[in-house]
Parts: sequence; C-alpha cells; structure tokens
Amino acid sequence: MKISVVVPVHNETDNVELLIEEIHRALGDGEAYEMIFVDDGSTDDTGVKLQGAMQEYPTLRVLTHQRSCGQSRAVHTGVSAARYPWIATLDGDGQNDPADIPNLVAAWHAQNDSQLWMLAGFRHKRNDTGWRKFSSKFANAVRQSILHDATPDTGCGLKLFLRDKFLALPYFDHIHRFLPALIRMAGGHVISVKVNHRPRNFGTSKYGTLDRALVGIVDLLGVVWLKKRHSLPIVSEIQRG
Repeated sequence: MKISVVVPVHNETDNVELLIEEIHRALGDGEAYEMIFVDDGSTDDTGVKLQGAMQEYPTLRVLTHQRSCGQSRAVHTGVSAARYPWIATLDGDGQNDPADIPNLVAAWHAQNDSQLWMLAGFRHKRNDTGWRKFSSKFANAVRQSILHDATPDTGCGLKLFLRDKFLALPYFDHIHRFLPALIRMAGGHVISVKVNHRPRNFGTSKYGTLDRALVGIVDLLGVVWLKKRHSLPIVSEIQRG
C-alpha cells in the first residue's frame, strides 16, 4: 500500500516540525509514502518551518493557500495533489498520533474487503475539555440518528481512504465531517478503528463549539438532501451471443 499523508495546517508553527518527525518515524521504514502539508493561509512562521523541514525530509511536500480557505478545502487540495492511491489524513495540531497509521493499514489488510474504501479513526479516550467532549458526543449522536452512518466519531482527523473515491464525491465546505456517510452512499464500506488521542501541547484550537454546531446543522441538512436524491444503480452488461 502506497500512502500520501495529507495534513492541513493553519498557524501551527510549534507543532509542524514534531509532527513531520513523528510521521517519518511511523512510516519511514515501511512502504512507500509521501507527506503533504497544506499551509492554509498561516500568518505565523508555519510556512517558514515547513520550508526548512523540506531540506531534511525528502518525502515532504508543501502546498500553500494564499488565504485561509478552511480545513476541508486544505484536505481537498492535498488529496488532489497526492501521488499515491491511498490517503491518510491527520489534524495539524498534533492530537492525532501518526503511529496509528500503520494500525489502520493493518486493519484494512485484516478485513480482506475490496469495497472497504475508508477506515475512520475513533478517539475512544478523548483528551479534550469536558464541554468539548460533551458537544462532540451530542453532535455524533444527532448525526448518526439522521444519517445512519454507523461511525461513532466522524470528527476524528485521522482517516485512511482511497484517493479516487474521495475525489469522486461532491465537494462542499466541512465535507470531512461527513465522509463516512458519503462513502457509504457511493457504495463503499467504512469501518471505525480505535486510535490514540493526545492533548494539544502548543497553540489553540481554531474552532469554537457554537460556530461548529451552527454550520454543522446546515451541512447535515445538505447531506440529507444529497442522500434523498442519490441513486446507486446495479449495472450489468449484456454479452454478445
């Protein structure tokens, strides 16, 4: 399995170098991989740190947005530029553990399922504030009750999925929170795998719970609309007699 690791970052100057080193440590001795960091319009020294790291890590590629376009667009930019068929995504704040990427790969091999297009990380032990844990659990419960995506934690940034299947999905902002439902809608299988979740050591969260809830409601209604208007035909070809 050849993997492109896509990491969207915005003002993560204190996290990027350590995260690059951890990804290299997790995958450097394994199968072919590349790291793609997408600097989403950072206004600190994130871009400088990434440019410096390129001298040390030949597998590192850096893409930049002139202005911030959001996490979903940064992920889409990285996936579009990726060279390999499998994509692993990580949040840029260091809370996802790159050491879990090989575990997702092992879980995919263990399933032996050609329709398994996505493996979603499940942060079963969250290292967040009590309010953030509650709001995330509530949002996941509401989403599951409406979309029936059978995924306990769609907000986890750590995912492994097929590049071509992702790019075939209809794009919209915040799509990363609804990928399991969209993948299932397209005919793929999705499983959740327990992963590590670490405390944020540097910087602050770029998202508040209220603004996330408001846009989440709108996006959820949009995904429901997509599901109601989507059909998945069963196609067969008539052979010549």
